[in-house]
Amino acid sequence: MRKGELYLIPNLLGEGDPKLYFGQELFDTIKNLTFFIVESEKNARRYLIKLGMETPIADLTFYVLNKHTDSNELTSFIKPLKEGINMGLISDAGCPGVADPGAEIVKIAHAQNILIRPLVGPSSILLGLMASGFSGQSFAFHGYLPHDNTQRSKLIKQLESRAKSEKQTQLFIETPFRNDKLLDELIKTLNKDSMLCIAADLTLPSETVISKPVAEWNRNKPSFHKRPAIFLIF
Repeated sequence: MRKGELYLIPNLLGEGDPKLYFGQELFDTIKNLTFFIVESEKNARRYLIKLGMETPIADLTFYVLNKHTDSNELTSFIKPLKEGINMGLISDAGCPGVADPGAEIVKIAHAQNILIRPLVGPSSILLGLMASGFSGQSFAFHGYLPHDNTQRSKLIKQLESRAKSEKQTQLFIETPFRNDKLLDELIKTLNKDSMLCIAADLTLPSETVISKPVAEWNRNKPSFHKRPAIFLIF
């Protein structure tokens, strides 16, 4: 029996018109799918309507994959694929599988020799890197830094050392309501000549990308409170 194909469907990074960020392939693809693996069913329903989904939303099947999902359930999520039915994997924001739990489903699908079809969409990691002016030849994304103050400060210094010695851009994120606290800590911890970039609200009208030496951040420090942002040091 022919197996289905798993389409990795990118999402917007915020509110906006999907036609500004996606090619026709995405819109054509979702019209032919009725099974989806999603981070949030509510968000996925709203997003598919925005993309112009023609199938009634009530007729779609959703499997929810997030931090609360039992890992033992994941294999059952790809049952339609094994039966020859194509499926879509949707992240709540950005690209599935990149800083996203969907990577586990992709791993399982590969083990079952299921064809993966990644579709083009915005990634805050790549957009932030592109706009930073830092090295795009060598970079590392670290997700969230530790909550413990001592561990976090120690890791920040380690990342700074790695950026200097390997000429490798270091990227990480924070819960939006903690952004300003993290910025204060970066200014206090990093060397004054290190480069720091913050890219916030990417693809939104309020998009802000600032890249300058740490010594200059204190002179006119903006607030990034409750704004989705990615931090880069070099």
